[in-house]
Amino acid sequence: MDVAQIKKPRQGRLTERVVMVINTNLSALNAASLLMQSQGSLNTSLQRLSSGSKITSPADDSAGLAVSMKLNAQLSRIDAATNNVHNAISFSQTQDGYVNQVNSALSRMSELSILAQDVTKTTSDRSLYQQEYSALGNYITDVSHKDFNGVSLFNGTSLAVTTDSEANFFNMKGVNLGNNVGNGNATYTTATSGVITSTSGAFKALNDVKSAITQLSSDRANIGSNEESLRYYSNQLSTLKNNLAAANSQITDVDVATESTNYAKANILVQTGTAMLAQANSMPQSVLKLLG
Repeated sequence: MDVAQIKKPRQGRLTERVVMVINTNLSALNAASLLMQSQGSLNTSLQRLSSGSKITSPADDSAGLAVSMKLNAQLSRIDAATNNVHNAISFSQTQDGYVNQVNSALSRMSELSILAQDVTKTTSDRSLYQQEYSALGNYITDVSHKDFNGVSLFNGTSLAVTTDSEANFFNMKGVNLGNNVGNGNATYTTATSGVITSTSGAFKALNDVKSAITQLSSDRANIGSNEESLRYYSNQLSTLKNNLAAANSQITDVDVATESTNYAKANILVQTGTAMLAQANSMPQSVLKLLG
């Protein structure tokens, strides 16, 4: 055989060998480290699936948690604003209920003022009409002092209703039925104080009542406008709340399908990691064969 054909071993190549030691089991250490990671992933999946949230601690998503906290605070403020708007709607509905009755009273008063102008009626007859007319006028005066949870319904004061989470407000127009608190409305007080014991007085009372009915129709339109606007604000708040809740859900709510897959994966890794750690821990026992 030609000497030149003999292959020489490569220079500088380290010969691989197995070092058998007892004090330091690198395989067991690596297996234990990987097992701890798998166990951590399994615990995280368990917490997420049991809580329904994918942020179980700030370490999971610190930035997402910060955004979620602000969204939750805004959602709470929206709930408060919604309550304010609903209470204001109830306030307007109460106003409208009273105004509807006042309209019936004024209609009857206008009818009485026409009846009192009947030339076939005596002064005694007109005095009977006057009694009913005055009773209806007193009813309207009494209504003008009604309140809603301690807040006057008919003193003419405009009310600022909070309509969003940033404390912006809607100016709800007030209605004055002759309440002496604030700026009294003389249109109603003049009508309710009419005297129909004479044809001339009945004629004047009729014109006053007609003016009050015209004013009442305008006031009731304002009440309707208030209620309509408040309902729009209520719908707006409801839509905003739904959108913010959906955005917050994207940040915090766990995807059960995905997390279930992660849980299954982590569970298998924990089981196999535990088995491999047991094998790695048994490797130093092979040293006993060298001592036999």
